[in-house]
Amino acid sequence: MAEIKDVLKQRGNVHGAFKNNASISQQLKTVVASSMNYCQLSAVQKEALDLICGKISRVLSGNPDFPDHWLDIEGYARLVYNDLPTREEK
Repeated sequence: MAEIKDVLKQRGNVHGAFKNNASISQQLKTVVASSMNYCQLSAVQKEALDLICGKISRVLSGNPDFPDHWLDIEGYARLVYNDLPTREEK
């Protein structure tokens, strides 16, 4: 049991308090889901935006200089880009 406490403490130092992170993430997701184009998004686009909102909330509630936050945002955006049907193969 001490192991999970250590993990949660370490993650809290990087990501911020889970309660704060959850609040910010849910607010961002509400804005995204209420946008006029949301119904036109693919499942891939919706999921990527949800995950990006979670990463943004970690930046805002935790350590904004933690490189993985930014790399993950880039990665989710790249997954959408790769999935776009109109994208020309490069």
